[in-house]
Amino acid sequence: MRAIVIMGVSGCGKSTVAEAICQRTSTYLIEGDAFHPPENIRKMSAGLPLTDADRQGWLERLAQEAADQLHVSERVVLTCSALKRRYRDTLRDTVPDLGFVFLELTPEQAAERVAHRSGHFMPTSLIASQFRDLEPPLDEPLVLKLSAIEPVEALADQAAAWWSHVGWR
Repeated sequence: MRAIVIMGVSGCGKSTVAEAICQRTSTYLIEGDAFHPPENIRKMSAGLPLTDADRQGWLERLAQEAADQLHVSERVVLTCSALKRRYRDTLRDTVPDLGFVFLELTPEQAAERVAHRSGHFMPTSLIASQFRDLEPPLDEPLVLKLSAIEPVEALADQAAAWWSHVGWR
């Protein structure tokens, strides 16, 4: 497992935790939000949830970016909401043995965090749609579930230890 996805709903801390993991493991970071096409960002900024069709091209771009980076980097950390199993399978189809760190929190906790976040296109009004779409990866291989309300340092330590234990092949 040379690549992991830090996943969960908006506000769970994907980017912050991923950056902390990368600092601990000297790993290449792919920020999933940077790969959204402008039309997806406009839609979310307007408070409209993305559809499966809206997300498909984005997921394919992320998967290809991860695969490409694995040709030049030993390990990769990718941030992506990966809300549904089919989204995770799209990533797995391109990057075999992909691990997932699921940062779990409640709708209320997510809304509180998003409400106090500045400079991001995702409005608080879309939190409910994210939870409607969420299919937790409970019975899937190579998944670590963590409580997103733990301190970032603890989350990064747990994820890095799990990744090291499971092994990067």
